[in-house]
Amino acid sequence: MKKILILFTVFLATAASAQKYITRTGEIKFEASMPAFEEVAGTNKSSSCILAENGELGALCLIKAFKFKSALMEEHFNENYLESSKYPKSTFKGKILNFDKSKLTATKKEYVLEGELFIHGVTQKVKIAIFLSTDGSKIFATSVFTVKAKDYKIDVPSLVKSKISENIKVSFNFVLDKQ
Repeated sequence: MKKILILFTVFLATAASAQKYITRTGEIKFEASMPAFEEVAGTNKSSSCILAENGELGALCLIKAFKFKSALMEEHFNENYLESSKYPKSTFKGKILNFDKSKLTATKKEYVLEGELFIHGVTQKVKIAIFLSTDGSKIFATSVFTVKAKDYKIDVPSLVKSKISENIKVSFNFVLDKQ
């Protein structure tokens, strides 16, 4: 897994301009809960992200790093739904449209992020809102968006289909340090 992370980092570093911002402790959350049923949510606090000064952004998330309130739910997530032994990572490669680092302030500003999201062996084009701000030395990037399990060929058994939302809310929070 570390080799994958290193290769991903090297790839993005060579593709990006000289100045970049990086985190290896980014947080990605998802929620697929339905009202009146057990919470279906996971959190990953070890995601990597690289933002180049030209607005190119790449992220890497190891699937097994998602943690749940229930160990059994985590096991089902890894073995039955995301099949993390077969598809160990999720990635995003894209670009923030009209990105200009010099215009970032402490106040969050909304941008459009376009790119390709890879989950469960499937790549889909996505276009989402991303909010950026800075404290001068770090860039803060956050977003909330929705994906559909069926778009990534994630099968939900009919026995639990009514307990898991078709629209999965995904959020990320990256604190990117200048490198």
